[in-house]
Amino acid sequence: MSSPRHIVVLGGSGGIGRAMLERLLSRFTDAEITATHHRSDATLRHQRLGWHRIDLRDPEAMRPWAATFTQVDWLINCAGFLHGETGGPEKSVHKLEPEFLLENIRINTLPTLLAAQAFATALKRSPLPVLATVSARVGSIEDNRLGGWYSYRISKAALNMALKTLSNEWRFSHPKGCVAALHPGTNDTALSKPFQANVAPQNLFNPVDTADGLISLLSRLNAEESGNFWTWDGDKLPW
Repeated sequence: MSSPRHIVVLGGSGGIGRAMLERLLSRFTDAEITATHHRSDATLRHQRLGWHRIDLRDPEAMRPWAATFTQVDWLINCAGFLHGETGGPEKSVHKLEPEFLLENIRINTLPTLLAAQAFATALKRSPLPVLATVSARVGSIEDNRLGGWYSYRISKAALNMALKTLSNEWRFSHPKGCVAALHPGTNDTALSKPFQANVAPQNLFNPVDTADGLISLLSRLNAEESGNFWTWDGDKLPW
């Protein structure tokens, strides 16, 4: 696969998103990169990096912004939600709160579909377009052996279905493209910080190393690999 020249990273100010930006800038020295942020400060600065503040849940904001791009080679969604003011992962169904579930879906599921709608034309102009979203292994229905974390699991399972369905549609409309779901593992970021106590040290990853693995994976994907769920180090996961 040739190196991408035009890259968009959604959620670039988070732990994995920022690491992805740092490694993309280092590895693809001719690439122009645009990243989004919402509430967090966009502190990373580089002459080939542009920032755009946007609410990824808002289609009225996504469409006009996407229309400013002539071509996009890689569209990577690193935005995600696990805990916040509206709650955190539930250990029991009795703890389920409707608004918390909906917020998980609004942030973990909806933006990828809105981005696919808005950037479809710009991606189609690329010779080898890639649309990839950071998902999570807990969104795998087949791999669910522990239960709990209802809202997060549901939103990531819905994301995975969205990506699989999109890959089937784009086999015809974007025949040179690849759609991928990505599992980054548990990284030492603010998103996972409250839950790291039960994670073995060897299973808590550095976001920069994870970003390197994900970029290496994306660099070797092609249309034949579209519609798969990948770990950061290149293994396939069950849906």
